[in-house]
Amino acid sequence: PNLRGWGRKKRWEYWGLVSETHLVGLTIASLDYAGLLHIYVLDRRDGSHFSEERVLPFGIGVRLDDTLEPGRAEALGRLKMAFIEEEIAREANGRRQTRIVAEGKRIQVDAVATSRGEALGVVVPWSDVRFQYTLKDVARTLEGTVRIDEEEITLQGDSCFAVLDRGRGKWPRQIVWNWAAGFGVIGGRSIGLQLGGKWTDETGSTENAIFVDGKLHHLSEAMRWEYQRSDPKGTWRIRSEHIDAALTPFHLRHEKTDLWLIRSETHQAFGTWKGVARLEEGEEISLDGLIGWAEEASHLW
Repeated sequence: PNLRGWGRKKRWEYWGLVSETHLVGLTIASLDYAGLLHIYVLDRRDGSHFSEERVLPFGIGVRLDDTLEPGRAEALGRLKMAFIEEEIAREANGRRQTRIVAEGKRIQVDAVATSRGEALGVVVPWSDVRFQYTLKDVARTLEGTVRIDEEEITLQGDSCFAVLDRGRGKWPRQIVWNWAAGFGVIGGRSIGLQLGGKWTDETGSTENAIFVDGKLHHLSEAMRWEYQRSDPKGTWRIRSEHIDAALTPFHLRHEKTDLWLIRSETHQAFGTWKGVARLEEGEEISLDGLIGWAEEASHLW
């Protein structure tokens, strides 16, 4: 499979940045006929939030490389973002490092996200001509600054982390997905949680994994998701043979887009995880206290 041709290609780079006080989501996306730039900011202290968005006809001003590990993703204009792979640093320590910069009306970001080890890369095939390559790296360290209005937030320490969602593929016109992520340091070990659903059904692929101190433990079974997407306090529970995880929300984000060719709706719960993961080797990993999110997103694009 490849990305030649025009019309059904979807490319994106999403970074979720988490600190003790804020969550920031940064998206650069190209749908062939449009580029989408989106920033979402949540203040964990009081629940206030805002978003900034731009739609660029035919993706003009958006660059997203199709190589396995893109060196650069960027968008220029009134809403600026760039995610730059730091090749020298990566070669020096064997890990991936990305410079993340963004500038909107109310927010400026200048940070570096460094991998702790392995990431999950999966190809999801729907047919001979429809497929998606996804890469999830949910446990990166995060250092730098975020400036929101007149407040500057320093990013450092184990309470700060970054989540990468990279996508390249040719999608069906309509799709629904679930995605969950989380991270924390428990008992001196870094624990990352990555779970998905709906969009991978009946493909033979899953994007489910646990990361322990940078080591990937892939979970091949499908997950059972239970949630009430309109309940701000409702628990999102995900279970399988190896996972029993529940997210208690501290904030529920709901966004809808209706732009002629593009219609989407997202229900995303930010919160605290509790539960257990059982590795193939039999070890049980506590998920209690991980910070992250779970979502349902539907797209007509």
